[in-house]
Amino acid sequence: MTDIEIQRVTLNDIDQLQKIGRQTFYETFSAGNSQENMTKYLDEGFSIEKLTAELSDNNAEFYFATLDDNVIGYLKLNFGQSQTELQDDNALEIERIYVLKDFHGKSVGQILYDKAIKIARQKNTDYVWLGVWEENPRAINFYKKNGFVEFDKHVFKLGNDEQTDIMMKLKLKN
Repeated sequence: MTDIEIQRVTLNDIDQLQKIGRQTFYETFSAGNSQENMTKYLDEGFSIEKLTAELSDNNAEFYFATLDDNVIGYLKLNFGQSQTELQDDNALEIERIYVLKDFHGKSVGQILYDKAIKIARQKNTDYVWLGVWEENPRAINFYKKNGFVEFDKHVFKLGNDEQTDIMMKLKLKN
């Protein structure tokens, strides 16, 4: 799996971004949610309009993980006012790290994560933070293994279902 490449996503890649976004979200969350709520979220959260706005935002960056020219995962980072909660100029938010199920356990998530930390250090941020669904132990353990600690909780609405995200952060400097 050493041939995984990371590349910045541009507006030209929007169809691929929509596809990987929908597929990985569905694989990750469909078992624990109603079909109706999933469909609504996939239609709204990954519409071409919404993705165009996100890709055009100077305070957000997307990256693909590719293997043999196939997109197998992606990363979304937010800075400054584009962060979903804290909006701290000294912080970077990892909004999404998603990897296709077939590639789980093959270090793809770690490679995307390492890219995020590298960018956070380049931007000289004090800390990195994220929200992770409380019923996703795989992701929680991944971030704990990488040194993240819980600091808060917030509610994430998926359709008409209110879910709790655990907010976690990693200090990069004292």
